[in-house]
Amino acid sequence: MYQDQTLKCRDCGADFVWTASEQDFYAQKGFQNSPQRCPACRQAKKQQLRGTRQMFQATCADCGKACEVPFAPRGDKPVYCNEC
Repeated sequence: MYQDQTLKCRDCGADFVWTASEQDFYAQKGFQNSPQRCPACRQAKKQQLRGTRQMFQATCADCGKACEVPFAPRGDKPVYCNEC
């Protein structure tokens, strides 16, 4: 069926192995192109696209501790800290 392939990363130029199981996964998802970046560069590209997430200060509705959340609290719904 599928065999491991050695590909060259378009960003860093390093060789990486595209395994048979990864090829099977790509086929199941309907992807028709092979990966162009090595796993490390793929992860770096994802992080770059995501950017840094803005955090907002909130007060836990259960224990009253100050916490940070990734959304702007509106005040009409409770916000809880990680412990609660």
